[in-house]
Amino acid sequence: MRMKLAMAATSLAAMVLAVAATSRPTSAEDAGPKLDEKLEKYAPVAGISGNISSVGSDTLNNLMTLWAEGFRKHYPNVTFAVEGKGSTTAPPALIDGTSDIGPMSRAMKEEEINKFEKKYGYKPSYVAVAIDALAVFVHKDNPVEKLSMQQVDAIFSQTRKGEYSEDITKWGQTGLTGEWKNADIVLYGRNSASGTYGFFKEKALFKGDFKASVKEQPGSAAVVQSISVDRNAIGYSGIGYKTAGVRTVPISKNADSEAYDATADNCYAGKYPLQRFLYIYFNRAPGKNASPVVREFLRFIHSKEGQEVVVKDGYFPMSQKMVEKYTDQYTDSK
Repeated sequence: MRMKLAMAATSLAAMVLAVAATSRPTSAEDAGPKLDEKLEKYAPVAGISGNISSVGSDTLNNLMTLWAEGFRKHYPNVTFAVEGKGSTTAPPALIDGTSDIGPMSRAMKEEEINKFEKKYGYKPSYVAVAIDALAVFVHKDNPVEKLSMQQVDAIFSQTRKGEYSEDITKWGQTGLTGEWKNADIVLYGRNSASGTYGFFKEKALFKGDFKASVKEQPGSAAVVQSISVDRNAIGYSGIGYKTAGVRTVPISKNADSEAYDATADNCYAGKYPLQRFLYIYFNRAPGKNASPVVREFLRFIHSKEGQEVVVKDGYFPMSQKMVEKYTDQYTDSK
């Protein structure tokens, strides 16, 4: 039976992370992600051709390009058009029928699902395709050891719904001394079309509002690049965009709890507070099959080969048990 797509994203994340805790890919502490040995090798099928139009997430843009390249090695007659301007662009393109799939770095909002359902009479289908740690980045020379979620909120938010005691505008307020004590904190982030923007606003800002001083960037790469050349900077992005010029800051749920870095192990264990799933949405009517080319593309992504791409791009792979939670979303109806 197909998964109920109305399930809340937070409940879904809790369910899948519970699976990950018992069947996660084998890896040493902080050694980086490794593939689940139970992931199945992709087996090509005959007769696959056509076009796939992808409109959506910037965070997933590199992954989509790499997956498309890998898929075309099996099916050279398949062509791709990939546009990654932000998760907010995915639902309208699916509703209008101008895209076949919609990569998103957040779950669809209720109002987006309702608009889709109003037009088609059913909800969109979706699958999780990878795990991401939404990282808080600083310049590589910045010595800040850790931040609580409440401190992150006080740094980025004008509303401080995390109820931290004061607005944080200087690095000295985070515990830094010496030349850093009076240094102004420079903020970088994404624009409102971004799913990363929305996720960070909901989780790190406790659904509050960003400060007007946040320098909004058009893409995740631009955020990380800006931080790498600004010693006083802090910003947020998917872990896949990490470079040698920045470092991640360990985050704690509150001032009294342990801080955890944005690593695969900490995400699989549910310890890192800003972990999330990356999704692909698509249009599949109840009782009908996904198009063969979309079906095979999703099956490829969930294979060993597809999850190797996830690791290559700096994200964290799904286990076979995670994959099995979604396969009935695109496999043929009986």
